[in-house]
Amino acid sequence: MDMHSVYAFTLEMNVRDYECDMQGIVNNSVYQNYLEHVRHEYLKEVGIDFADYTRRGINLVVVRAELDYRSPLQSGDRFVVGLSLRRESQLKFAFYQDIYRLSDMKPVVKAKIIGTALNGRGRPEIPEELAVCLS
Repeated sequence: MDMHSVYAFTLEMNVRDYECDMQGIVNNSVYQNYLEHVRHEYLKEVGIDFADYTRRGINLVVVRAELDYRSPLQSGDRFVVGLSLRRESQLKFAFYQDIYRLSDMKPVVKAKIIGTALNGRGRPEIPEELAVCLS
């Protein structure tokens, strides 16, 4: 699979020992950390600066997270996260993210993370520089 033709952004990562539970697999909550890290890296790559947004009174927030767990990762596994960003409505956007184990490209997690941006008054409002990233 050519990840670069399917996703707007990809990032490879490694499972660390402390992310695993007593069963020896990555704890389900850790996948949310992986997904969030990739979203932040993507936004940095397209020029969206969280610190600047905060100074301007703009907060990007997750309003819904849907995760389908397909197969577990284990300590030492290397994996890739693919991300695409789309507009869901006038005030919401969604990150479509998939995690694959690199050794065999087996699907691990399929996620849809819905977010919005809150302006200084706490009202949903998509900033212009984010709007241009939405397809």
